[in-house]
Amino acid sequence: MRVDLFDFDLPEESIALRPASPRDSARLLVVRPDGEPVLSDHRVSELPGFLKSGDALVFNDTKVIPAQLEGIRHREGAGGQQVSATLHMRTAPDVWKAFAKPGKRIKIGDRIEFGPQSGYAGSACLLGSLAATVEEKGEGGEVTLRFDLSGPALDEAIMAVGHMPLPPYIAAKRPEDDRDRKDYQTIYAREEGAVAAPTAGLHFTLELFAALDAAGIERHFVTLHVGAGTFLPVKADDTTEHKMHQEIGYVGAETAARLNAVKRRGGRIVCVGTTSLRLIESAAAEDGTIKPWSGPTGIFITPGYRFKAVDMLMTNFHLPRSTLFMLVSAFSGLETMRSAYAHAIEAGYRFYSYGDSSLLFRTDK
Repeated sequence: MRVDLFDFDLPEESIALRPASPRDSARLLVVRPDGEPVLSDHRVSELPGFLKSGDALVFNDTKVIPAQLEGIRHREGAGGQQVSATLHMRTAPDVWKAFAKPGKRIKIGDRIEFGPQSGYAGSACLLGSLAATVEEKGEGGEVTLRFDLSGPALDEAIMAVGHMPLPPYIAAKRPEDDRDRKDYQTIYAREEGAVAAPTAGLHFTLELFAALDAAGIERHFVTLHVGAGTFLPVKADDTTEHKMHQEIGYVGAETAARLNAVKRRGGRIVCVGTTSLRLIESAAAEDGTIKPWSGPTGIFITPGYRFKAVDMLMTNFHLPRSTLFMLVSAFSGLETMRSAYAHAIEAGYRFYSYGDSSLLFRTDK
């Protein structure tokens, strides 16, 4: 499909720079695609009223790490140059793939020192500088970094040197601060490895969990370590020409069995966030059975995709021309979602990672 079909105009003032407080006070646009789209305005705290006993919410329990690193590139015969690297996928105990800026000037064999000893004054690291060698160079500024440290020692150094990788549409308007360390993390985050938050989950509170429990709605957890590729624009003119970056995910055997039991008794699978949905659909067989699953996924969902397991989706409002707007258009219909987004903009909904939410029912067309 043509990528420009997924374009729309978004006013700058619609981009949220801070989350709602309390989290579940964010607005919730409910979108029913049957026939003419039916849109209704609510609050996230009202979510239990749109579900029924026996339904199951699926959450992504990945935990965001401070994956934004600042440092100095060193090369024999050349002076040092300040670089920024956003880690996005770990491939070995001492190896990360990253997006580097300025990427064009980085070469294989370059050494990069991150942290205060590198000369970058914006971070404090009790462990000293963190050094890596550029082993590979890909497209769009992607590099493969092999660090001098490995395993838990590398994890500790990244925690000390790095800072929270705020989405570019927020970072361009304000710097990261101490509030973001809490705000840009779900209350149930536990598996470290993401470099972007599963933002639909940012709306949940302990009070909302209690209300869901009282309504007989199950909670299940999967893990997809969200990568920085989620923010990359689609530069191709046609969706068939776009290549998705892979992300590492895990669906446990017990979780798969319980979700299959939900489906057998007539309950609905409600994914909280596009990351949970992409992982469940990656793990699902053609007959809708969810299998235990682990490994990288680069699933790219566009209109025409046949959903195998997911019945409903709770998700924030996404960027124009993005793979995520393509996904929600596949789930509820392109024209339905264009109408929903037009309504959201007109009604003053807040967009993107710290913005409001929507609850989408799957179209059967």
